[in-house]
Amino acid sequence: MGVNNFTYMLISILIMTGITYLLRVVPLIIFRKKIENRFVKSFLYYVPYAVLSAMTFPAIFTCTGNVYASCAGTAVSIILAITTENLVVCAVGASVIAYVFALTI
Repeated sequence: MGVNNFTYMLISILIMTGITYLLRVVPLIIFRKKIENRFVKSFLYYVPYAVLSAMTFPAIFTCTGNVYASCAGTAVSIILAITTENLVVCAVGASVIAYVFALTI
């Protein structure tokens, strides 16, 4: 690794660290009082679920390279999530079904 690559990587890490720090500290500085507005509270309650869904679902349908295997894995994971409520069982079951389904097609 050359000096230029090392300095580029170091500057990149410092910039990412600063941005991450700012994203965590700025809300604490801005919102010092308890949030009383019902709309804002409900909005903030659902934001993590919406962001996680927006990041996860595109990856689910593109990771296997086979849409049918992805749909089968998703269906099994939804069924297992409703019935078992165990994250490990849900993830392993969906992965196994998607893998087996991809092998058979």
